[in-house]
Amino acid sequence: MNNPHVDVLIIGAGLSGIGAACHIKQNCKGKSIKILERRKAIGGTWDLFRYPGIRSDSDMFTLGYSFKPWKGEKVLANGQEIREYVTEAAKEHDVIKDIQFGLKVTAANWDSEANQWTVEGIIEETGEKQVFTSNFLLGCTGYYNYDKGYSPEFPGIKNFKGTVVHPQQWPENLDYSGKRVVVIGSGATAITLVPAMADTASHVTMLQRSPTYIASIPSVDPVSVVLKKFMPDTWVYKIGRARNIGLQRLIFKLSKERPQAIKRLLLGATRARMGKTFDMKHFTPSYNPWDQRLCVVPDGDLFKVLKKGKADIVTDHIDTFVSNGIKLKSGQVLEADIIITATGLDLQILGGLTAHVDGKPVNVGEVMSYKGVMMSSIPNFAMVFGYTNASWTLKADLAAEFVCRVINHMDKNGYTRVVPNAEGVEADDTPMFDLEAGYMKRAADRLPKQGPAAPWTVVNNYLADRPVLKKGKIEDGVLEFAKAGAATGKKSSGRKSQAKQAA
Repeated sequence: MNNPHVDVLIIGAGLSGIGAACHIKQNCKGKSIKILERRKAIGGTWDLFRYPGIRSDSDMFTLGYSFKPWKGEKVLANGQEIREYVTEAAKEHDVIKDIQFGLKVTAANWDSEANQWTVEGIIEETGEKQVFTSNFLLGCTGYYNYDKGYSPEFPGIKNFKGTVVHPQQWPENLDYSGKRVVVIGSGATAITLVPAMADTASHVTMLQRSPTYIASIPSVDPVSVVLKKFMPDTWVYKIGRARNIGLQRLIFKLSKERPQAIKRLLLGATRARMGKTFDMKHFTPSYNPWDQRLCVVPDGDLFKVLKKGKADIVTDHIDTFVSNGIKLKSGQVLEADIIITATGLDLQILGGLTAHVDGKPVNVGEVMSYKGVMMSSIPNFAMVFGYTNASWTLKADLAAEFVCRVINHMDKNGYTRVVPNAEGVEADDTPMFDLEAGYMKRAADRLPKQGPAAPWTVVNNYLADRPVLKKGKIEDGVLEFAKAGAATGKKSSGRKSQAKQAA
């Protein structure tokens, strides 16, 4: 079944896709859009993950959209609150009618003669194939596989008589009341699950191979509570957003410039929470702060359940699963009724679809990222990725605004095609997500690469990206624009068009 042609086709109706659609509605007046979403609801990550305690690990002042104030009191919102917030944004900007749910996108091909994308998908319930065409394609699928998370091949796992659960496939009816639970992992998911389950389970153990830096933050921002008494929500949001952007950047910068000082600060705060007798090896990583993502807990909830004895942490390596739990390398056996493998994500770009340019397959792991938004050699295309060292939405907002600027520039000048030209630029081996996390390392060959200098580098710095993406030149000599008929050889690159204007 063929569908009406649209100006912009968006893949994904999560935080990124809905945000991009709202930006296009605001900034590209009259442009038709269509959002293709495999799931049956808005929300993406926040609709998929339903494990106990699911919440953001970034504050809502910066995880919220630039155009929509977060009016809730929680600093770290839960999954349902985030879904409701994203749905509200979709309703306010009239984009819900533009979403097609239940459709898995399988392939996309750019045709240089027609100057358009042809995108194929399948309605999963019926198996019906659908075809869409658009002038511009925007990937907002995040960076991981929605079908399955990452689980190592644990030795002896078949011997375990209890229940094994990955948080990405959390069963709706899982009853853990009075049960012994072992959570394998030390990242954001694990540190959320442990306090969320501790009051109901008989005991929860967090089993980690290596520790993570964990900081406690207030669950409610006291400054905003006061400001809301005499300021509009919009003002309070802007003040909190600006403050937290600055704090995030300062902490990251200091972590790189003075890692030992920040390490002492983080560990000192944890020691104050846990007391002098606690063995700090469980919270002392071998790496420096922000070599991997810093984890946060609201009001120290993890520390509280540990101190009360409702949960504990074990730092060791797994030898094998046994019938009643897990045997560790040390010889200790952790008895369990339920084992939760909070072991991370399986990275996947563009939701697993197969992309082609003029019939030739595109290996996303071989292209270079232009300003962290567009990709070398792929015309009329952008991918919305967030930050790894700050809130995802900060970069997602900037990326969507940049795409709007490019589309408007093309309309103004009669261009039908744009592509970042990387001719003569050699990519290095650094993926666009330069983070030491295991799930990033495992997928380095599947991620777009960086180049030796701007605009092929990903700086992960909102304060640096903001002027470039919001105000920087569109025709910068790297973006190559073309008008209809350019397939015959009539190209207009940034440098050439600027020379024409100067003449």
